[in-house]
Amino acid sequence: MATGKDRQKQLAREHHERQLARRLEREQRAKRTAIIGSTVGVVVVVGGIVAAVALLGGGDSKTDAAATAQPTASAQDTAAPSASASAAAGPKPYDAKTGTCDYVAEKGGGVVKDVGLPPKKVKLKPATRTMTLNTNLGDIEVQLDNAKAPCTVNSLAYLAEKKFYDGSKCHRLGSAQFPMLQCGDPQAKADGKGQSDGAGGPGYVMAEENLKGATYKRGVMAMAKTQAPGSTGSQFFLVFGDLGLTPDYTPVGTITKGLDILDKVNKAGVITPMQDGTGAPKETVEIKSVTFSGKS
Repeated sequence: MATGKDRQKQLAREHHERQLARRLEREQRAKRTAIIGSTVGVVVVVGGIVAAVALLGGGDSKTDAAATAQPTASAQDTAAPSASASAAAGPKPYDAKTGTCDYVAEKGGGVVKDVGLPPKKVKLKPATRTMTLNTNLGDIEVQLDNAKAPCTVNSLAYLAEKKFYDGSKCHRLGSAQFPMLQCGDPQAKADGKGQSDGAGGPGYVMAEENLKGATYKRGVMAMAKTQAPGSTGSQFFLVFGDLGLTPDYTPVGTITKGLDILDKVNKAGVITPMQDGTGAPKETVEIKSVTFSGKS
């Protein structure tokens, strides 16, 4: 016959199991981040495919572009903040009056390569800056829109200066339905085995920018993020086809050199396709260094 103490133990055990289940659900949801349409933390709709990209962001909230549907939060998952609450509590957008950006600590956890915070004061001139990704397959050049995405460009320049991206590997390649290559997780192994690929970041996040009328066509570079507003971090994706995403990811620039490299990587395919068809590219893309021209 069960005693009152046995019943208390059973209730405590069931409560603990519910907590673990909710935690796992949140982590899995976060790991599908950043490109709503595909994974690691972000969800993106691509011709009916929900892709989650991440970014990412980073941390537990992976940032990438997988094509998997987001699980719905359980009725008991009351600890999860609403999107509006997250936006209110998240980083603020660029302040034109003071010329400053808001970079805040990322609270989602995950693997962080801490290089501090970028300077908050930025300038809108020059209107464009050129970022060069020196990879093992050749240079990929991107003309960044400093005038429309100043906080994002400032962050990328800062991370490049701190050698944040040096030695990192692009960890996620999309399929014909989701044509993009995701990079920017400094800890990613990109070997088809790394369960944490897409969860790395700089430990800070910023507000999304330049979203009005945003499209993700061939040649666009955009930032990955988690589902939550204001979760853009270090991860980005390079588009080599036409990506039907909703305008939730900062379009930061246009690829002016290196699309042939992306086409080559795409042709080689992925190591082990995930359920959404994306995966680590067979043709390894390692970023040796990142340089900028055009001082802000």
